Order: sequence, then C-alpha cells, then structure tokens
Amino acid sequence: MSDQISKGLEFEKKAEKKLSGWGLFGSKYEDAGDLFEKAANCYKLAKSWDQAGDVYVKLAQCYSKARTWCWFAWSMDSKHESANAYADAGHSYKKTNTKACIGCLDQASNLFMEIGRLSMSARYCKEIGELYEQEQNLEQAIAYYDKAADLFQGEEVTTSANQCKQKIAQFSAQLEQYPKAIEIYEEIARQSLNNNLLKYGVRGHLLNAGICQLCKGDVVAITNALERYQELDPTFSSTREYRLLADLAAALDEEDVVKFTDAVKEFDSMTKLDEWKTTLLLRVKLLLKAKEEEEDDLT
Repeated sequence: MSDQISKGLEFEKKAEKKLSGWGLFGSKYEDAGDLFEKAANCYKLAKSWDQAGDVYVKLAQCYSKARTWCWFAWSMDSKHESANAYADAGHSYKKTNTKACIGCLDQASNLFMEIGRLSMSARYCKEIGELYEQEQNLEQAIAYYDKAADLFQGEEVTTSANQCKQKIAQFSAQLEQYPKAIEIYEEIARQSLNNNLLKYGVRGHLLNAGICQLCKGDVVAITNALERYQELDPTFSSTREYRLLADLAAALDEEDVVKFTDAVKEFDSMTKLDEWKTTLLLRVKLLLKAKEEEEDDLT
C-alpha cells in the first residue's frame, strides 16, 4: 500500500511540475491530466480515498483549463472529461467525506447538464439525494430527488422518475407536507394504470395517498378521496387496502381508538406494514387519542 502511495506522490509531483511549465496551446494541461489520473489510480489501489479525491479534483480542473486554452477541433472534449473526473472524485470521497462527495457530484451533474447529457445529470442528482437521505437531511434530499425526477422525466425514463417522486412523497409526508405527498402518490397511481407492468402497484400508491389523507384529520376529505380512488380504479374497492382506509376513516369519524387499532392490527397480520406507514398511522392514532381525551375533559 505504501508503495502505491509513493508512486502516486511521484506522479502528482510530475503533474504539478508540468502545470508550472510551458506547453503549446494548453498541451501541458493534457500532459498533467494524464499524470494526475495515474496518481489517482495509485491512491485508489492504496485505498487512500481522500488523496484520490483531491487528485481527481485537480484532474477536473486540468480539463477545465485545457478547454480554455484549446479551441481547435482536435482538442479533447474537456467538459465531458471534467464531469467524469468530478464524478470520480465524488466516488472517492464517498468513503470518507460526504460533504466533499456531494460537492463533486453536484459539479459533475451541472457539467453533464451543460452538455446535454441529462440522464447522467439525473443519475448524479439522484445519488446526491440518496446521500442526503442517509444523512437524514430530508429537505435537501427532496430538492435533489426533485431535480432528478424532472431530468429523468425529460428523457422519458419514467421508472426512474417515479422512483424519485416516491422518495419525495415519502419524505414530504414525514415532514407533514401531506398535500404534496398525496398529489404525487395519486399522480403515480394514474400513470401506472395505463402500464401493464406497473398497474399492480396502483393499490399501494392509493393506500399511501389515503394514509396521508388520514393524517390531515379531515374525515370529509378522506371520504371524498376514497370515492375518487374508486372512480380512478374500479377494482380498488375490492382490495384489503381500500377496506383498511374505509375502516380507519370510520374510526376517525367515530373517534374510536379501539376500532382504529383493531383495523390496523387486522391488516398488519396479513400484510406487514412498513415503518413509514406505521409511523404515519401512529400519528393518526395520537390525533384520535387527543380528541378522545378532549371529549373526556368536557364531560
């Protein structure tokens, strides 16, 4: 490992020397870039991820300067190469420095967008969203998943766009932004009905939308929503998901905590509820308990 680091340092030193020298029409940046790339590979072999990331950033800057100096037809496609170098830097930093990783992936995404590689730009926006998700920074995760969804949608990569949108809906609900989450889940359900591969997921999207409706605590709204969902998909009323939402809406209307709990338990015994659904349903249950206690206080 130390041998690879020594080699990397030597390549890096040679690259810096090239940059301080003179080159014809920016050729020194190309020569230095080759040496920086060799240095980065050595650091990666040594698992010295910060050093690898630092050198990839220098490589990206080399390509950027080469673009400034080289304007002939034979010059490298430096903006594309610069974007790739920033992505490589990000993936090196990913193992040690999340903040630096995000900064480099953002640079890569912006450069790919500039040259019209929108799917690549979307891919890195999605990756940044995942990193913010891991950090539990839901606001920033939403922002980058939203960028990724728009870019994927523009390239008609519908499945990837919907994956990002579902993340946005999930986090919006966690942040109590229920109308936004409902709109997204309902939109995805509508789109999925026309796709033979996706239509079987419709009842799951409508269940998620319905749970968000329950969190608003508006019985009229959830009743109206269930009617809309039946119109949207006539088969929905025969599903366990519909029955659960209808039972929970009734329990909410009657302010019956026991009925609410029993309905959730019955569904969970057949289809295990995930953590997200459990968290939101607990919010509704606490809302019901608060109303029950308020009624007790009044009597």
